[in-house]
Amino acid sequence: MRPVSQRVNAKKIRESNPKFEKYTSELLILKPEGYPLSGMMEEYPVIENRDVFEFYAREQWNGHIARKGDYLFDRRMFPDFAYRIIEVEPAESIIGNSTSIIVTEEKNGFPSTLEIKGSIKFEDVIGQELAKQKCRLIERFLEDPERFGKWAPRNILFFGPSGTGKTMLAKALANKTDVLIIPVKATQLIGEYVGDGARQIHQLYDRAEEMAPCIIFIDELDAIALDRKFQELRGDVSEIVNALLTEMDGIMEREGVCTICSTNRIYSLDSAVRSRFEEEIEFVLPREEEALRIFESNLKTFPLQVENCNFQALAKKTKGLSGRDIVEKVLKSALHQAIIEDREIVTCKDFENVLVKLGKKEFPKDPSELYV
Repeated sequence: MRPVSQRVNAKKIRESNPKFEKYTSELLILKPEGYPLSGMMEEYPVIENRDVFEFYAREQWNGHIARKGDYLFDRRMFPDFAYRIIEVEPAESIIGNSTSIIVTEEKNGFPSTLEIKGSIKFEDVIGQELAKQKCRLIERFLEDPERFGKWAPRNILFFGPSGTGKTMLAKALANKTDVLIIPVKATQLIGEYVGDGARQIHQLYDRAEEMAPCIIFIDELDAIALDRKFQELRGDVSEIVNALLTEMDGIMEREGVCTICSTNRIYSLDSAVRSRFEEEIEFVLPREEEALRIFESNLKTFPLQVENCNFQALAKKTKGLSGRDIVEKVLKSALHQAIIEDREIVTCKDFENVLVKLGKKEFPKDPSELYV
């Protein structure tokens, strides 16, 4: 594990580059780990008022770079009490005044009461116009659930290559309709004991019903719902899938709750699970003009100056890369190289070198192969 996050470099860059605020953590999920020495207080501090704790936590850890797996230590109320970072969005971002901080005491890190309101908009998802168009129906439902009655779009499947904006669009949809979204990774539903996962599924939907209208977003659905011929299902995983199917079937009517699941392995899903989705919405790799827009949009937030480059030519070399690949593997790698070399300018050569390295890796000719 890395030591507690540091704030020195982040603070220096942020002060000299106000646009670096784009890298502020949107969501931070913490798990209480206790004290470093035995013999100290055995019980965890009880958080009675989440809003007060969140304000206090943001003030105390403001400026820290948050990384998944790192530890954050309380320095005031319960000195040296440790919290471990279970999830952070975006990855390796800075804790700031707008960061949503959630503490979970679940052993597997799944916060059964987590709900967030993000700032992502439809315009932030570059491309995916067909997916956005199909999401208009979900938007209408969340704005006026009673209008649809039994014809509501309750179960939607997002599918396509990793990094194409499935999670972003779900968050943008929640933001557009001003409803809460409960984001869950399917692997987090697998408990330590048989029955834990099924219990969490039902608690998840109970919570969503209380907050309705609401979106439940289950990412990486294939982690628990692969066709049986691709895996030997453990008993607890089967229970989780059965509990999920029960909720999706509407045996217990959850008015105003919309389930959106995502996968990059749609053709490997169990047929019983896939049949529950009323709509399947495909996400595709960015075309050349969309890759150019991803370059232009993200370069605006660079903490260093960028040399005047032919980004149209660079965009042509990104075939086979997802939007996240362009941001994380091309733009971030080029920026980091300039920082390592103590340069104030990111050059065209930095971007070209990264693309050359990525070009040596084999990408499927047919984008659909990425999620078969």
